[in-house]
Amino acid sequence: MSTHATILAGDQETLTTDVGNPWANIAIFLMFVVVTLFFVIRASRNTKTAADFYAGGRSFSGGQNGTAIAGDYLSAASFLGVVGAIAIYGYDGFLYSIGFLVAWLIALLLVAELMRNTGKFTMADVLSFRLKQRPVRIAAATSTLFVCVFYLLAQMAGAGGLVSLLIGVDSRVGQALVITVVGALMIVYVFIGGMKGTTWVQIIKATLLIAGSLLMSVWVLALSGFNFSELLGSAAANHPDGEAVLAPGMQYGASLLTQLDFISLGVALVLGTAALPHVLIRFYTVPTARDARKSVVVAIGLIGAFYLFTLVLGYGAAALLDHDAILAAPGGQNAAAPLLAYELGGTLLLGVIAAVAFATILAVVAGLTITASASFAHDIWGQVIKKGNIDSQGEMRAGKITVVVVGVLAILGGIGAQGQNVAFLVALAFAVAASANLPTILYSLFWRGFTTRGALWSMYGGLSSAIVLIAFSPVVWGRDTSFFPNIALDIYPLTNPGLISIPLAFFLGWLGSVTAKTAEDPVKQAEMEIRSLTGVGAEEPTRH
Repeated sequence: MSTHATILAGDQETLTTDVGNPWANIAIFLMFVVVTLFFVIRASRNTKTAADFYAGGRSFSGGQNGTAIAGDYLSAASFLGVVGAIAIYGYDGFLYSIGFLVAWLIALLLVAELMRNTGKFTMADVLSFRLKQRPVRIAAATSTLFVCVFYLLAQMAGAGGLVSLLIGVDSRVGQALVITVVGALMIVYVFIGGMKGTTWVQIIKATLLIAGSLLMSVWVLALSGFNFSELLGSAAANHPDGEAVLAPGMQYGASLLTQLDFISLGVALVLGTAALPHVLIRFYTVPTARDARKSVVVAIGLIGAFYLFTLVLGYGAAALLDHDAILAAPGGQNAAAPLLAYELGGTLLLGVIAAVAFATILAVVAGLTITASASFAHDIWGQVIKKGNIDSQGEMRAGKITVVVVGVLAILGGIGAQGQNVAFLVALAFAVAASANLPTILYSLFWRGFTTRGALWSMYGGLSSAIVLIAFSPVVWGRDTSFFPNIALDIYPLTNPGLISIPLAFFLGWLGSVTAKTAEDPVKQAEMEIRSLTGVGAEEPTRH
């Protein structure tokens, strides 16, 4: 075992005082905050309308937007959660990377260009295009807010564990304070910069994250003579479960129940990306459908490269760090990547990588918050409550108020989610998104017989079934890692609801449509079909 790993295997007090220099970490952290705030404030000078605040004025190129999508998508789950999952569970942890990457094929082939061709701001604009505006907008905005809040739980929990590790805080109260500070900073970023500021933070973050991951991966491979097999052997030798860390089944192969859990997780990951509101909103920040398609191609390249790095980093952490030390660190599994950085390059590399990881969290949180803000201010406040009788400045004011409310909810949820693996928490958000949004998106784009009743049944049925299944699952009750570990109310045995809730949502969308008494307006159906497939009319200004 290495020197640092020996130190980290000590008691909790030794752990938190010896992982780097807290003052150096704080200095690097503050330097990053100052630099990104500069870009956010600079971008805010050109944020004057709702189109600027929500969609960045549709001024970003395909390459810029693709990099920003990678920055938005490569969240705390990708960097902290997946590396930690591979370090602890080996092969089974890497399944997260596979699911997250494969999911982009659906987004590229079925969703990106068609969604952009509608020329709108939010998912609700698309779903309500040929259906009844008021009920569909309310349903779409509701599902968007729930998905964003679920996703925010993961990011805030990751932020708490990461920054707590940086400054040597290991108590739940201390981590709760850290989460509060991070949440407040996130509110400031989005409140000031809107989508333009958020996009530039995401571009900077994606560049830093991929570069930092590449550096660490090359470093880890160099220690093994650039022999990946030797690295795997070292991981097996250092891991308490030995060679089991190299084979499938450590986390999901123990029983039929865990195998079903894996299938449920896989379905949620693969189908969830194309239904994530904060990913969909990025397709509206480019001027043309061609740029939207290019955005996804660029994003796939960057994301695919990054997930190869997570395989090296995860097994590198398993080879170089003490297993128990990872689990004992603030943030648990999520601390594997920062601890590996400290093992490789000491205080300086730890500070740099932790700052990059924090940028990862901040950029994703900002994207989620701006999406939730757009959904409420544009769809609920502007189109439902005000019935379109609201100017651009009024929407922006409502959006900024929403930013504060969502930020407070994210802080409270993040405090409750401390200690959970962030990749796992994000998988729940993917399941909720795939259940509530994907059936309605695909039916709206490809099925002429889809009706308002089908949309409402699908969205509300998928959303409610996913949330109810999660609420009565081992995620919340009865296990050591549950929110309430000492109360056994886990009626639903799987930890991910996707296996049940996603097919149910597709079925409800079909059933609601075929039992509807009246068909939808054929003229609007034809208009949406032509627009989504050809882009004709997509450049018209969006009505407010």
